[in-house]
Amino acid sequence: MDKHTAAKKAAGEKAADLIMPGMTIGLGTGSTAYWTIQKIGERVKAGLDIRAVATSVASETLARELNIPIVPFPEITHIDLDIDGADEVDDHLQLTKGGGGALLREKIIATASRRMIVVIDAAKKVPVLGRFPLPVEVVPFGWELTFRRLAALELNPALREKDGQPYITDNGNYILDCHCGSIPRPEALHTTLNLIPGVVENGLFIDIADTVIIGQEDGSTAVLRRS
Repeated sequence: MDKHTAAKKAAGEKAADLIMPGMTIGLGTGSTAYWTIQKIGERVKAGLDIRAVATSVASETLARELNIPIVPFPEITHIDLDIDGADEVDDHLQLTKGGGGALLREKIIATASRRMIVVIDAAKKVPVLGRFPLPVEVVPFGWELTFRRLAALELNPALREKDGQPYITDNGNYILDCHCGSIPRPEALHTTLNLIPGVVENGLFIDIADTVIIGQEDGSTAVLRRS
């Protein structure tokens, strides 16, 4: 295992240790959340009694393979803890998410949870968001017009593609990745984006994360908490 993977594994497993019996858990998506789900699977096999909801088809599939109990949303009255990754985390614990294409489902579950714990490797901790392209999920109808609105804001959007075709989210939408360079006022940009017709949701997670666990290459972790 390389050092980068070791850092992700350390963060993911540390978060899984915070789960208590009887909790309803949000299962995140991505390469670090993968290790959280794997660890949860081990704990369930050892007797941990929990319920879970997943932020993506991929995470739900993995959870079912590990016999983690997935419950239908109509049966969910609350979510105790959401554990998910991030593409960037700034000094104020604001996030950029959506590199894996699951930002809408991730935000629905994160905002419905009592606590959100974010697991990252050290490279994803940044002073200012924006180096990683900001994903904006848009409806396919008239996406070109939505694209132009984003371009007019000088956000340098690009249609995400897969195998030469538009990438399709689990919700049947497209993603426009905005190459901002720097986002000094993420709160303001979040509001601006979500007021544009055609935008379903954007990848800025504002004042949602409660705790950030940062994995280091030596297998240790550091913890940041919202003040």
